[in-house]
Amino acid sequence: MTLVVVTEERGITTLALDSPATRNALSATLVAELADALTDCGKDPAVRAVVLTHTGSTFSAGADLKAPPSPYVFVDLLRQVVALPKPVVAHVTAGSRTRAGGLGLLGAADIVVAGEGADFALTEVRIGVAPAVVSLTLLPRLEPRAAARHYLTGERFGVPEAIAMGLVTDRDDALPGILDALRAAAPQGLREAKRLVTARVLETFERDAEDLVQRSATLFASAEAREGMTAFLERRDPAWRL
Repeated sequence: MTLVVVTEERGITTLALDSPATRNALSATLVAELADALTDCGKDPAVRAVVLTHTGSTFSAGADLKAPPSPYVFVDLLRQVVALPKPVVAHVTAGSRTRAGGLGLLGAADIVVAGEGADFALTEVRIGVAPAVVSLTLLPRLEPRAAARHYLTGERFGVPEAIAMGLVTDRDDALPGILDALRAAAPQGLREAKRLVTARVLETFERDAEDLVQRSATLFASAEAREGMTAFLERRDPAWRL
């Protein structure tokens, strides 16, 4: 069963996460399929840009707690999106949700558009861990005070807040114009312009990736995280809830 649906139209390749039954949770299989599809896009001279989107009501719920990828594999996927020699435009559809590791993918994209009523949350603190690995793409992009609030509270926030904090570029009615502008740009120009705007993010990977992977592994192996994940899967409050 394919978990990433690939379509093409006038130089734009759309990669749709297609596991709505799991809310497009980032399983080892889905991450591997997405990485393979991105590799193909990077090598194909006919691809001017990539749109990363989803089926169902959730862009991505974050890590699949039942079948997660290795943290190193997820880091490689985020780096691949950032370093891909083609622009990546993430599209979160109207009324849909993005949680936890899904926001890491949005941070890795070059442009992010979101539809009316979409909402977002960094929910890691609710299960006893922290947004460690996704910090590689999020912290270089986000307004620091907004990042602090949402890292610490796990609160949901909408499209206006996401635009103000730097997570989302624009509402999704801007998408057709953005894609036409990318079609009008020269491949070499796009490649070199992307290198300029992603340089600082890639420096973060070189400096911090190993530390953040180790920190994430330690947190997920803790008793508090086990309680948090068990409570989440059992649909009950964790022991620390006041």
